[in-house]
Amino acid sequence: MKRVLVVDDDPTVSEVVAGYLDRAGFAVDVAADGPAAVARAAMRPPDLVVLDLMLPGMDGLEVCRRLRRDGPLPVIMLTARGDEEDRILGLEVGADDYVTKPFSPRELVLRVASVLRRAAAGGGAAARDEAAGGRLSAGPLDLDRSARRATRDGSELPLTAREFDLLEYFLRHPGRATGREELMREVWGWEFGDLSTVTVHVRRLREKIEDDPARPRLISTVWGVGYRFDPPAPPGPGGSGARDGR
Repeated sequence: MKRVLVVDDDPTVSEVVAGYLDRAGFAVDVAADGPAAVARAAMRPPDLVVLDLMLPGMDGLEVCRRLRRDGPLPVIMLTARGDEEDRILGLEVGADDYVTKPFSPRELVLRVASVLRRAAAGGGAAARDEAAGGRLSAGPLDLDRSARRATRDGSELPLTAREFDLLEYFLRHPGRATGREELMREVWGWEFGDLSTVTVHVRRLREKIEDDPARPRLISTVWGVGYRFDPPAPPGPGGSGARDGR
């Protein structure tokens, strides 16, 4: 049984969310503030955290940072504020999804189930095929799917799980313009969600793989469409494109 930690200082919200998750078959722990959430997660590690942004003692952003120090942990952020800046902050510290209050508890349960399925599958749709154990390379980039390891010029890239999935998708679809909706569907596995999730992750990935993230050459923005991965041409004859190392 998957364990979900619900962190919210509003007892009504915690009670409602915990009740819906319990009826959906999850084991639920509840914490009312940041320090209690960190302590509870250390004592009984959850499979996913539903985390309010505004908390006493320690805000949700700091809680998320601390929970993610020991490795990837799915986090769905809750907040009463709908400002884009708050959504982006939550995503930048590692939240997998973002839900603005008031929200439908049933929708939240569906998002919890979706995020957990993705975590169990180990990534996006691209990872769930017969080539899941191979390698992909393009220019200075090399990605080992079986080891979940990516390097640039031989140095390992500090990618989050979702950044790894996104880079894998781009390497497998060089030269193709892909919309944010399609990326959310193919990489995140969501038919709905906040598209700024994609925007933030593309920006963070650029910061790790581009020579100059302000002038990206590998991941280009295609105005009115989305993004395109343009692998550098290899030296000498032979064309360009990602190489599958199977």
